[in-house]
Amino acid sequence: MKVDAGPQGGVSLAQAFVQFSVDAGVLRFGEFKTKAGRLSPYFFNAGLFDDGEKLGRLAQFYAKALLADGVEFDMIFGPAYKGIPLGAAVAIELARLGRNVPFAYNRKEAKDHGEGGALVGAPLKGRVLIVDDVMSAGTAAREAIAIIQAAGATPHAVAIALDRQEKATENGVDVNHSAVQYVRQQLGLQVCAVARLTDLLQYLQEHAAAGLAIHHERVLAYRSRYGVEQEPS
Repeated sequence: MKVDAGPQGGVSLAQAFVQFSVDAGVLRFGEFKTKAGRLSPYFFNAGLFDDGEKLGRLAQFYAKALLADGVEFDMIFGPAYKGIPLGAAVAIELARLGRNVPFAYNRKEAKDHGEGGALVGAPLKGRVLIVDDVMSAGTAAREAIAIIQAAGATPHAVAIALDRQEKATENGVDVNHSAVQYVRQQLGLQVCAVARLTDLLQYLQEHAAAGLAIHHERVLAYRSRYGVEQEPS
């Protein structure tokens, strides 16, 4: 698997990322039940970026997306648990690219010995970038925001791998905005997504001849049912 983390030969960063995720077995097609109880024709499991090469490539995609979007921040916060290795890997890649920033993460349970507390790493201060895998209901983002604000810092932006661009649920009921839209519009944070559902649909359409046409039809039907009407830029 030799997919570069960046545009190459006319392939956009988002398209290269979708291809990389499929090759890595992280992005799969079939029938999967989401947290909202929906039957989704695709599933993105960032936990399967499970070796050094894949995690390093993933960090390259995050870093290049952040730099391309011009997101400004003073430090990185990785919320437990998946955000911890993601945030650390992104911090390492940004340092390699000449953008060295502090990194911190939280524990699910506060430690009562040693250094103690629920936060590990650099002190939370300034404008904080939250790094996570996907955003389903915005719950994890709200928890991270509360931690950052309690430390006296400013939650400024969120970086995720994939924006599913679908309606969030509140108390089991669909609402007319996505989790990303909620974080942007209601919580006031920038959101940088490496790829979105529209990028996945483009990939499936362009690879229809490779046997992916049926998946394109199913993902398109899923979006017609659960997709948000418009995603802010």
